[in-house]
Amino acid sequence: MEDFKIIAFTHKSLSLEDIGVLHVEEDQLETRLNVLKIKMNLPELMYLSTCNRVEFLLKLELDITPDYVSKFMDSFLADSNSEITEELSTKAEIYKNVDALDHLFTVASSLDSLVVGEREIITQVRSAFEKCKELGLTGDLLRLVIKKTIETGKEVYSNTDIAKKPVSVVSLAYRKLKELQVNMSSRILIIGAGQTNSSMGKYLKKHGFVDLTVFSRTLEKAERLADELGGKAFSLDYLPDYRKGFDVIISCTGSADFIITKDNYQLLLNGEISTKIIIDLAIPNDFDSSIKEDFEVNLIAINNLKSIAEENLKERKGELVHCQKIIQKNIEDFLGVLKERKVELAMQEIPAKVKEIRDAALNGVFAKELKELDDKSRETLDKVISYMEKKYISMPMKMAKEVILGKPSSDE
Repeated sequence: MEDFKIIAFTHKSLSLEDIGVLHVEEDQLETRLNVLKIKMNLPELMYLSTCNRVEFLLKLELDITPDYVSKFMDSFLADSNSEITEELSTKAEIYKNVDALDHLFTVASSLDSLVVGEREIITQVRSAFEKCKELGLTGDLLRLVIKKTIETGKEVYSNTDIAKKPVSVVSLAYRKLKELQVNMSSRILIIGAGQTNSSMGKYLKKHGFVDLTVFSRTLEKAERLADELGGKAFSLDYLPDYRKGFDVIISCTGSADFIITKDNYQLLLNGEISTKIIIDLAIPNDFDSSIKEDFEVNLIAINNLKSIAEENLKERKGELVHCQKIIQKNIEDFLGVLKERKVELAMQEIPAKVKEIRDAALNGVFAKELKELDDKSRETLDKVISYMEKKYISMPMKMAKEVILGKPSSDE
């Protein structure tokens, strides 16, 4: 595990607004990560971004020093202010080897989440890996690590009560909405049609809300979600021209800039003066909080949910020990798998070498003698050689596993 490292920026050491600086929009992801991989000479790289963390999973022989982190952040945030880059660098959490594995298993099991017990993180880890794999950024090590990470998370959720009465950012936001006694006939605008807003929209529909309007950069995505919710769909470009008023706005996009500014907020009001509710689940925020200076707004943002999340953690503390035992067992299992994989990689050239020797013997060294054999003798010789070839290929692997892993070899 000496090559496995993680550079993490989480809600434990940074504000969610600062974490938002590290968020990369979908259309920039390939370019930004490929440049980072090349500049930092990384054999493998995975980028994980959620509402409360951004983490970089690396295959890297070098030790991660403060100087390395600074160079890493300079490469990743090439267009950012140097003071911001340096400040973020000092807040990085560094994990290596088994500690990195322990951290990642803990993250995927939601024990390190803002909302302990929420299941969304395991999907986010899987999706992040699949995206980075698609971009050609990952390799054999991260493939094995993520496979075991997903298995560990599933085992924790299945065999403990950590996710009993599941809580998520969406359910916490809905709880706050309920506290404000929002009417079921309220006009609700849903801005963004990603996973979080899809969950939020379905939650609202399930609890009886009926007037739902979806906006998304991609009209097709807006229409797909609106169909599920029985609502209306518009392109995000149409938002400044929308004049049907609203009571609640729920926003969660991947935009680096404010989606709801003072100007378009005033247009959306369409002359209404009643207090509105804004649920901003985006990192960085979609809603310009300075709007509250000029308009009556109840703002529910990720930061506002922290106190509820802390209460949620207290309720689930009893399960943490059980979860950690499962994680430690899976770490031990994985270290065995990794050793076995190293043996396989070390031995993978044996079949080609054996075939090379066979071809040299049959077509070169003993070619003349073979021509003198009758068909029956040649057939028997081929069988003997094939049998020996099979054994020569399999036996070194079995013997290596027996010596290195303590696994007994078995003869066929």
